[in-house]
Amino acid sequence: MTKKVIILTTIGVVIDAIAGYIYYTEIGCLSGTCAITSKPLTSTLYGGFMGGLLFSLFIKSPKKKITSG
Repeated sequence: MTKKVIILTTIGVVIDAIAGYIYYTEIGCLSGTCAITSKPLTSTLYGGFMGGLLFSLFIKSPKKKITSG
């Protein structure tokens, strides 16, 4: 893994973990029956996980050189 990959994925995790917590506080689940949004920890962790996945989509894989012979 390159430094760029780690930094970009970390940024995605942090930004969406914050967004997950904000989602919990602003919208959340009042009844407590929602699996993800009923607790702040699960909402934050889920947001961070999804952010890491989302931001890792923007990482380009290195091109392979084709050798003839």
